[in-house]
Amino acid sequence: MKTSIVITPKNNHKSKLFNLPIIRSMNTVSLISVTPKAEEIIAYCARVSNPQNQDNPDSEKLIRYLIKHSHWSPFEMAHVVMEIGTTRAIAAQILRHRSFSFQEFSQRYADVSTMAFAKAPSLRRQDTKNRQSSIDDLDQETVSKLSSKANLLFEQSRDLYQEMLAAGVAKECAREVLPLATPTKIYMAGSVRSWLHYIDLRSAHGTQKEHQNVAIKCREILTKEMPSVCNAMWP
Repeated sequence: MKTSIVITPKNNHKSKLFNLPIIRSMNTVSLISVTPKAEEIIAYCARVSNPQNQDNPDSEKLIRYLIKHSHWSPFEMAHVVMEIGTTRAIAAQILRHRSFSFQEFSQRYADVSTMAFAKAPSLRRQDTKNRQSSIDDLDQETVSKLSSKANLLFEQSRDLYQEMLAAGVAKECAREVLPLATPTKIYMAGSVRSWLHYIDLRSAHGTQKEHQNVAIKCREILTKEMPSVCNAMWP
């Protein structure tokens, strides 16, 4: 197998570089680039000590074996970049995964209004047993009342932010009045190994629902690109 491992942008992607539209909704995920023939590359590199069999076209069986026995290093030979639209609150959780490389929308450089403004979050009751969890059973009247108050607060912060910019205040200063619910955009790049462990952790019960939704969408994209890997990881 003689091939060059080049990470290329997907043809159906658009951004300023690829004509991608500005993200205006939360918890969106799209594929930016992926190592071509990633599953073949993983299997090829895994057979480094067996050169006579390195061109074996059957990668599925080997991939299942590698995952079953936790042989993870071959999965570092292929890489994926995804674009994630979320809030600053969830972005802070995502950025803690230090095996990835990130580029995030800069509130110091750009006017936040190009990304759309914050809207009231989903409101859930605090889990009394798990201080990092929530339960979706608040009554609708409470949700409606508090959501209205949140939207009013966000509107006030938006107006103040724009007033500051109009008065010549630096973006890096004006952004301090924006809520954690402010939208942001992240490019998240990592090896397939990193993606498998990130998705496995963050799609599980106990992850904040909004972050869990992001991880599930990442898994759907990865499954489409690498079905043998994902079917072995999540049979």
